[in-house]
Amino acid sequence: MTAYSTLAAVDLGSNSFHLQVARVDGDQLYPLDSLRAPIRLGAGLTKDKRLDESSQERALECLRHFGERLRGFDPHSVRCVGTNTLRVAKNAAAFLKKAQAALGFPIEVVAGREEARLIYLGVSHSLPASKALRLVMDIGGGSTEFIIGRGHKPLKLESLYMGCVSYSLRYFPGGRITKSAMKEAEVAARRELQPIIATHARGNWDEAVASSGTARSLAELIELNGFGEGGITPDGLDRLRQAMVRAGDIERLALEGVRTDRLPVLPGGLAIMSAALRELGIERMGVAAGAMRQGILYDLLGRFTHHDMRDVTVQQFMQRYHVDPRQARRVAALAVGLYRQFSDGDAPASEAEEQAPQFLDWAAKLHEIGITVAYSGYNRHSAYILRNADMPGFSRAEQERLAGLVLAHRRSLRKILPELEAFEDWREVMALRLAALFHRSRSDTALPDIRAKAKSRSFRVKVDRDWLKKNPLTVAALREEIEEWAAVGIALEVKVLDEIEAPSDLALVG
Repeated sequence: MTAYSTLAAVDLGSNSFHLQVARVDGDQLYPLDSLRAPIRLGAGLTKDKRLDESSQERALECLRHFGERLRGFDPHSVRCVGTNTLRVAKNAAAFLKKAQAALGFPIEVVAGREEARLIYLGVSHSLPASKALRLVMDIGGGSTEFIIGRGHKPLKLESLYMGCVSYSLRYFPGGRITKSAMKEAEVAARRELQPIIATHARGNWDEAVASSGTARSLAELIELNGFGEGGITPDGLDRLRQAMVRAGDIERLALEGVRTDRLPVLPGGLAIMSAALRELGIERMGVAAGAMRQGILYDLLGRFTHHDMRDVTVQQFMQRYHVDPRQARRVAALAVGLYRQFSDGDAPASEAEEQAPQFLDWAAKLHEIGITVAYSGYNRHSAYILRNADMPGFSRAEQERLAGLVLAHRRSLRKILPELEAFEDWREVMALRLAALFHRSRSDTALPDIRAKAKSRSFRVKVDRDWLKKNPLTVAALREEIEEWAAVGIALEVKVLDEIEAPSDLALVG
């Protein structure tokens, strides 16, 4: 994969949007430019979980500015990630179409644990090298992530549905702050923390650090107003809480270091931070400079230096679901080879086409993971796992693409056609289905030379006549395959197949 001298990351958080541009020097990144806008996308969620028009317009205006800064960047050198609000908004898909047009680049919506992984990656690269176990906490606008890791490797990842925007709106409407509201918000956050106390409380880590603008704002207010020094402490938060309650309204908070753009979300962030320190036994929390946008950059860099987290995830899933690695490699090699023949001479018309061999390789290695659930209909079980599991490195759209390929690799195409509407390029599906068909014996027996061509909605495959005569099961399977494709309006021709007889009583099941 091509290496780039400059990379860019766009973080569409529920509170703020960030753009970070960095120069690549070996395995290191050096900041060149950054932009931030307090969009508060999470504040635009209505009661029925839909983004309102005003929040969408704020976001689109910001993305048009980001797009102007990114003009001229290669699409592969930019990665844009959406988080909690875009995970939960019912009209996120419609908004994302407009957002991608405004930005000029694809936008990925990542799962909570993938967000946590990217946060840890960014934070760990901003801290001194250490063998200590670190707890990293990041309060976002709609979710808060907790990660325990060592070095650059995250070991425990959690994402909780509480954030500074959502809590500020819910418990401190209009910026009004009361003692009872603060207590109610902290109790709610403490309840949310209960499932992770056993794995993330003191004793599971050596030091604790926080990232995000909320944490930095809290630390600065504590330091500048003499409430404490050297990070965030329970006592410092208590004194800051008292100052907020005395003010009664966030707009009347007369403290040194108050940033007006942070004021509306400060009470919710304080409540969450206080609850976390109390429930997890944190006596002092440092503040890191790194955040998710730096993690996105380092993850993007890894894809160009053969450290793609997605490859690691695929290998882990193969082990977890006891995939036969030899069979997976056989199917992957043939699927990729057939796709390249189908595409012979055609320059990739889109990023999806350019990535097709990589996705075919991953799909082939994961197409049998559902067998551990049940052999019957295992392609559906495999697709369900790929669609819903936490897969570090993969966006939701990428997981959907993998799930679609795996679902379509066998059995009736007509029955699953509604689930494959996103597939405009049937060459991927054809390549994977034929690869699985030819390797059905699960043996290392050499296959004949297979020649393949594709044109519009028709495919032509040429296989040695003598080999086919010796493999009647494959002949029967190919005839069934021709019928399957005909049922969805696509022609598959296998040369010389009509010249070969297959046992009339041969029926293939499975």
